Amino acid sequence: MSNHCFFFFFISSFCFASFASGATLAQDEVEALEDIGKTVGKEWDFSVDPCSGERNWSTKDKNNVEKNNVTCNCDGPNGTVCHVTRIILKEQNLPGTLPRNLFKLPYLQELDLSRNYLNGTIPKEWGSTKLVKISLLANRLTGEIPTEITNISTLLDLNLEANQFSGILPLELGNLTQILRLLLNSNNFTGELPISLARLSKLLDFRIGDNQFSGKIPDFIHQNMKNISILRIEGSGLSGPIPSEISQLQNLTDLRISDLRGSETSTFPPLDKMMNLQYLILRNCNIIGDLPEFLGTMTNLKDNLDLSFNKLTGPIPDAYETIAKKAKNVYLSGNLLNGTVPSWIEHAKSIDISYNNLNITSQESATCNQVDRNLFANSITNGSGEDACLEGYTCSQLSYNLHINCGGKEVLVNKSTYDDDGVADGGDVRFLWNRNRNWAVSTTGNFMNNDDREGKHLVSNKSVLSIENVDLYMTARASPISLTYYGFCLGNGNYTIFLHFAEIAFTDDQTFSSLGRRVFDIYIQEELVKEGFNIAEEAGGNGKAIRKTFRAVVSSNTLKIRLNWAGKGTTALPYKSVYGPLISAITVNSDNPPPMPSSISVGVVVGIVVAVVVVIILMFGILWWKCCLRKKSSLEIELRGLELRTGVFTLRQIKVATNNFAEENKIGEGGFGPVYKGCLSDGTLIAVKLLSSKSRQGNREFLNEIGMISALQHPHLVKLYGCCVEGDQLLLVYEYMENNSLARALFGPEEHQIRLDWATRYKICIGIARGLAYLHEESRLKVVHRDIKTTNVLLDKDLNPKISDFGLAKLDEEENTHISTRIAGTYGYMAPEYAMHGYLTDKADVYSFGIVVLEIIIGRNNIIHRQNEESFSILDWAHMLKTKGDLMELVDRRLGSDWKKEEVLVAIKVALLCTQVTTTLRPTMSSVVSILEGKSVVNEVVTEASEVLDEKRMEAMRKYYSELSIEVTWTASSTSASDLYPTHLDSSFLDKRNYL
Repeated sequence: MSNHCFFFFFISSFCFASFASGATLAQDEVEALEDIGKTVGKEWDFSVDPCSGERNWSTKDKNNVEKNNVTCNCDGPNGTVCHVTRIILKEQNLPGTLPRNLFKLPYLQELDLSRNYLNGTIPKEWGSTKLVKISLLANRLTGEIPTEITNISTLLDLNLEANQFSGILPLELGNLTQILRLLLNSNNFTGELPISLARLSKLLDFRIGDNQFSGKIPDFIHQNMKNISILRIEGSGLSGPIPSEISQLQNLTDLRISDLRGSETSTFPPLDKMMNLQYLILRNCNIIGDLPEFLGTMTNLKDNLDLSFNKLTGPIPDAYETIAKKAKNVYLSGNLLNGTVPSWIEHAKSIDISYNNLNITSQESATCNQVDRNLFANSITNGSGEDACLEGYTCSQLSYNLHINCGGKEVLVNKSTYDDDGVADGGDVRFLWNRNRNWAVSTTGNFMNNDDREGKHLVSNKSVLSIENVDLYMTARASPISLTYYGFCLGNGNYTIFLHFAEIAFTDDQTFSSLGRRVFDIYIQEELVKEGFNIAEEAGGNGKAIRKTFRAVVSSNTLKIRLNWAGKGTTALPYKSVYGPLISAITVNSDNPPPMPSSISVGVVVGIVVAVVVVIILMFGILWWKCCLRKKSSLEIELRGLELRTGVFTLRQIKVATNNFAEENKIGEGGFGPVYKGCLSDGTLIAVKLLSSKSRQGNREFLNEIGMISALQHPHLVKLYGCCVEGDQLLLVYEYMENNSLARALFGPEEHQIRLDWATRYKICIGIARGLAYLHEESRLKVVHRDIKTTNVLLDKDLNPKISDFGLAKLDEEENTHISTRIAGTYGYMAPEYAMHGYLTDKADVYSFGIVVLEIIIGRNNIIHRQNEESFSILDWAHMLKTKGDLMELVDRRLGSDWKKEEVLVAIKVALLCTQVTTTLRPTMSSVVSILEGKSVVNEVVTEASEVLDEKRMEAMRKYYSELSIEVTWTASSTSASDLYPTHLDSSFLDKRNYL
């Protein structure tokens, strides 16, 4: 059965008799409607009978579409009593909540509250209704799906798309065995898809994209949902690979899978029997192998074919000519395709083959600038390796800045002229030069909005903006999938990049048009610098400006800024469309002044050169005499040996930024020495670490920190802006973290403590875990930090955690796990196998993380307390309470009752699991992230403590920690970070535990 037949059957199955003369709605149902109107915020006119269709009981829009309708069935035995069978309140901007008393309308079959401003949760009382269709599309509803709703055995259509629902899907969803349409996309659901969904064998339409699910694409989809026609799994959180058995779903007309997690690859699934396919999207799914020939025989594939951002190889088959001429869009970009570009490419409707290894003839390169064809970043056939779309392109003059008013006309802002970028809207595929040919823009993707392309790539604001430099935010350029700006002819060197954003496509009011959610990733020079960027969220609302600052190194005179949609964000708000990346303006400035042009005569130049040489010789002599040159050059040679992705600052710049290292700007002492707050000339706040180069150990850690962190970029790692080496000054320049360290926030001096509620503490645990998972498993360099502790976790203005201080970090070398040099780290946080035997793996960081989690829960730092020759730590205290079955006694009393027992218990179990003495029993950090996010279940921890529970010792611990908890209020602690009050762990303490 096709989708069209399904919906025709669905609608026609209702009996909506016309209003019979003299028939009226039953009084109890009138009262129910009055309550429903008050609850949702709808002002119905009860001066006429609700079933009459008069006044505001039934209205249509200009397109004759019902958006406000109460339908009744008046075909009762005597024809005098009517019953409500359908309520449609679409696009009404209703501000209320969902009504609980639907059960008072016993004949109600359809409820459509799409595109309103409703909040709250789904009432459990709905479980006793006989609804056939429920649509809550595009509201701001929250909470979990109540299990009671699965009692509606008559339910055929459930649409929860584009809300803020969360939690794991209830197993009871499998009870809806008659359901034909289940839309769960664009929410915050987590966990694995329950196996009970295998019972939904009648499903025709199943959508789960834009969520936070975990696990792989389940087998029950292809094993049990044989009738399915529409399957959408875009940005769902699920991992690859795509199961080859998905080819068994031969009734599919619309298959969309994108942005699968994980690195596991798969070959192209054998879809040759899916002859009904009209849409096929398998984007960023780690597919390898050649492009399959059979796609060229799929005559119904007339809408979209998107295989971009995979690892597909081989030539483009000749059979694809048919698809290219019939399909609205074909996307093959970002693969490893080779061979010659087919001659039929110029007859394609819309095709993107950019970023491949294809060979392009000189004649074909002329198509580079045409609408609906993108051939950029492929090679010309002369073997030079030159980009065919840049053939013959030369730079007449290098520039050191770039200003673009994205999607708009030329404007003058702050004495800088921003180039016109509104000349052409561009098609779904386009590579477009600006008129001066010093930059270009490339767009990819289809808005999936009934092919209505006009004006979609160029967005104009239609409301009043109260924004500084408003001219930069009146327009924007957008793209459904990928939006890339290229800056050409830039002088090589370090640059500061400002990306200007304002969400002008969504309204800033209390209507459904304000509920759209745009999420995309930002890449600069092909490096991910911002993942999951949400303009409105970061700016504090729609119509508000936000400027993001990045730094990059330009080489080969080219800068590349790419914004990429990864399947996240709403596609139904305010209306059906793909709301991919959007940008208002771009500002690019060199960090160093451009070279001055010269027209001086040869004689003068020679004289200047001679004078300069003499001065240099004198300076070298003086420096050598003072022994400064040898010290500095040694460090600079090592610095040059590092492939840094950071900027270089002058000492003068940093002195100006910190007011000459003024005492009032000193914000602490780090592993190197003092740390100062500063402000660069562009307004960027920085933190400057300062170290004297006379320390050989400091030099080593200085170089290590630069080398490590310059290669690591993650939202939960502190960003390194650059460094400075001048004379005996060694400095690191970091992003400024407004809330200092986690240690100071939890148990620092009273004037510096921050009230961290449980939700914030749990968020911090997850953030640290994500950062460590990146270091251990996801980054190109596999890194062991070696010094994870609360003083090395910094908090930004939103209390998001970021791991800092990489001076002791070490590459994780599996074949060399024994440290023969000094043991580095902080006692109290060091894993026993590392502290005692120098055995180092990433599990040492896992142990330290466990200690940090305990500190976050207890609100105390891990001081080893000694009393009458007995010593104990918070880890001992946790094990003692676990043995006693009283783990909740660990919780910081300052939290009062404002904490979730389930989350606290998970966090404690994770901490105990991470601090197991046996390294193999400790989890990986990716497993920890999964557990904390509720995607996996934490196993029960079996304590490894060998000592028999000593009641006397237990009482001593309880007395010690109870006294601390009573004495300490949110502002009364005098204990500072462990860097200032170091802890000590002796071998006798470690010997009391089973070491393996």
